[in-house]
Amino acid sequence: MMQLIKTLMLPLAMLAGFLFYDFFNSLNGLTPYLIFTMLFITFCRISPGELRFSPMHGWLILFQVVVGILLYLPLRLWNEAAAQGIMICMVAPTAASAVVVAGMLGANVATMATFSLLSNVAAALVAPLAFSFIGTHAEMPFIESFLRILSRVVPLLVVPFAASILLQKVAPRIFEIVRRWQILSFYLWSFALMIVTGRTVSFIRAQENPDYRLEMGIALIALVVCILQFTIGRRIGHQWGDPVAGGQSIGQKNTILAIWMAQTYLYPLASIAPASYVLWQNIVNSWQLWRKRNE
Repeated sequence: MMQLIKTLMLPLAMLAGFLFYDFFNSLNGLTPYLIFTMLFITFCRISPGELRFSPMHGWLILFQVVVGILLYLPLRLWNEAAAQGIMICMVAPTAASAVVVAGMLGANVATMATFSLLSNVAAALVAPLAFSFIGTHAEMPFIESFLRILSRVVPLLVVPFAASILLQKVAPRIFEIVRRWQILSFYLWSFALMIVTGRTVSFIRAQENPDYRLEMGIALIALVVCILQFTIGRRIGHQWGDPVAGGQSIGQKNTILAIWMAQTYLYPLASIAPASYVLWQNIVNSWQLWRKRNE
């Protein structure tokens, strides 16, 4: 029964956000707090002694950043919002649920947990730098823009890990309780998905001259990028004996965070890319889990 609920939660959350978009759009201010809490709960499952650093992690992060830039540059000649959206699909950190899915597929959980932390640290550094040049703060002086975005992104992505370590040292019993209740992160994620879906639908409906062909084009490019990241991630992971960890690490994104960053710092239309990426990555994951069960 619980597995059925988890399976239906994603489409039901997106449907609720679509149908009641005005209500969920009004809750948009809760999104960063939900992201912080989800990451905190997720990091509580990682003990510092369980971290396993590997050269694979460096290659995966390098691939995300370099290819994200290489895709942005030509795409901006077609449409700036599309270019921004695809770039955020590349540099967004690993989803909190990726560790669970990767474990079900047979990946090394410690490897995944380590990359989950590293990808959030990388995003906390790369995103403010990129947004300072291409986002809504691009007209500000670079240092002012960078520090303003950094001050909002770093606490959201890095402080949850520091808080989890502090909790483990100061209140280990509470830490163990949070560690056992990882399911809370899943339900918070579903609620956050309703909010970002509602905000995305509100934006689309509020457009004065919508270009649905452009939006479909962005969604299709996001599909190509999704397949690309899962495929290349697996090939990189194969070099270190864990193709599943490589694929899930850069293929399964924290799309809630990606949509929020796009809506906050980039052109609003850019959020179409990570919003559609939600669908594509879950189709890929469903297919992988189905294939795993039938092996």
